[in-house]
Amino acid sequence: MSLSKDIADFALDIGYNKVGITSADSFSDHIDEVQSRGAIYDFYVEDPRQLLKGAQPKKVMPSARSIISLAWDYAQKAFPEPLLGKIGRIYQARCYNAPPHRINGARYQLMLDFLAKMGCEIGRGIFVPERRAAARAGVTTFGKNNFAYTGKSGSFILLSSFVVNKELEYDAPTYKVKCPKDCTACMDACPTGAIYEPLKLNPRRCIAFNAFSTQDGRPLVTSYIPPEIREKMGTRVHGCDVCQEACPRNSAKLKAKYPEDPFLVKLAKEFSLSKMLEMPDQFYERTIHPIMYNYIKDKKYLRRNAAIALGNTMDPDHIPVLASAMEDPEELVRGYSAWALGKIGGGKARGILESRLKREDSSAVVVEIKAALSK
Repeated sequence: MSLSKDIADFALDIGYNKVGITSADSFSDHIDEVQSRGAIYDFYVEDPRQLLKGAQPKKVMPSARSIISLAWDYAQKAFPEPLLGKIGRIYQARCYNAPPHRINGARYQLMLDFLAKMGCEIGRGIFVPERRAAARAGVTTFGKNNFAYTGKSGSFILLSSFVVNKELEYDAPTYKVKCPKDCTACMDACPTGAIYEPLKLNPRRCIAFNAFSTQDGRPLVTSYIPPEIREKMGTRVHGCDVCQEACPRNSAKLKAKYPEDPFLVKLAKEFSLSKMLEMPDQFYERTIHPIMYNYIKDKKYLRRNAAIALGNTMDPDHIPVLASAMEDPEELVRGYSAWALGKIGGGKARGILESRLKREDSSAVVVEIKAALSK
């Protein structure tokens, strides 16, 4: 057998659902597209990791010849109802950037080990544009919602790419948008209008982006989430599946019956937005970190998201936990808890805000309290 077939067989054997191979030539169309988006993608272009370099694999790794693209269906088990609408399915599946000591990271590591055993030099730290690589390798097609799709898995797939120095057998590209011609379901469903045209997304309006990419210390991004976006986040604290749930191409996948994931069932029983706002260490380690380790290392951002979600429930029963959060030493937590109290409203919430305003020494929190009181 050829090396290409050996690679494909091994990938399927360890659980990947689809495999394709393409050349390591530049993705010049990706570079042009990102640069044409201007300010809405400036944070990506200016990222210190120089993410666009990955679109020119041979410049990063002169010996690069091929890209192996793999797709794994992460929706092969049921997702508990209490977690849906709060945590994106891909994060519940514990597969995105999973560490090698956990099952989904181990699969990726097995692939790395196999390629090395087969004599491949593997490019490390090359941020290949995964969706374009997968389409060029014949693994996926495109969706108007900007997601990649493959077969019965729909868009609920994790893509992984390996850049290697071997000249392999390339698959035929599948650069196609297979959505119904007149379908606008994803654009209509997006709460913030982030999908402003087919195949075009404004990440700064995307709920997922605002939930985990808005952190201080990053280029051209801060921890501030505009009130109009907060209003639309609902109870989503990590990720957002709305445009995938609305897509007709995912209908069969969403309606299918799958076995329970015992670990997720356990987490669903333990999870609560109130606990997430309080974030005791044991709760973080046992319940939050296993499914939200991907982007956020500082717990204050997770607590911010929990405050927004509690406010959007408009449930007065959450006022006590938000009142406690107004005394928290972290100003980000106080500021967004103030917004949440304003969202819930009522005399009790107003009294808490007025009391804190007299003692608040953070100008940013003062702004949030005054805005909440004005509602």
